[in-house]
Amino acid sequence: MPNSVRLLFYLGVIVGVTYGGLYAIATLLEPAPRTMSTSIGKIKLP
Repeated sequence: MPNSVRLLFYLGVIVGVTYGGLYAIATLLEPAPRTMSTSIGKIKLP
């Protein structure tokens, strides 16, 4: 029983650190804005 509790504890710590890291990256880092242009080919306008 103690081995399974230890395993669950370590898995919980790993999941918590991973989730915390992803949350920090998502909230603290802002992507650099870029200009995008796409050509759509020939279109007949009325």
